[in-house]
Amino acid sequence: MSLIARLRAYATEALGVGASEPVDDTHLAATALLVHVARVDGILAPAESERLSRIVQGRYADGPDAARALIERAAAIDAETRDVASLVEMIPHEANKAERQELLTMAWSVAAADGTVDEFEEALVERLGRLLGFDEAAVTAARRTGQHGVGAV
Repeated sequence: MSLIARLRAYATEALGVGASEPVDDTHLAATALLVHVARVDGILAPAESERLSRIVQGRYADGPDAARALIERAAAIDAETRDVASLVEMIPHEANKAERQELLTMAWSVAAADGTVDEFEEALVERLGRLLGFDEAAVTAARRTGQHGVGAV
């Protein structure tokens, strides 16, 4: 059984999260990464929560209820893993460069949603960029794009 399947079973059994709707593993993994970014500084600011919801609803879910359910499932996975590298490993190897770049831009967007990117958020998203296979220039470009609302949906 894959890591994501074990985590999904855990979330369903222990937390009662997501028992009814099947979810694309890539969407679940990407949402878990975005949840991790939103919570890394220990404060889930309302602006970060709103940005996360808009991104998930615009990219991975059909409507606010589906977005909320996906975020709950992703939060359970994030709570279980607690490591960005494990979350990145859940992204399928066939994810192309544009999809990975979009994810990185969305991560910067979530980190900047409250008007500031603190040192924990910055370090995490830069590490995420490297784990996704990007050099410093690409990470910086994604930061500029994400902080200017592109990727915020």
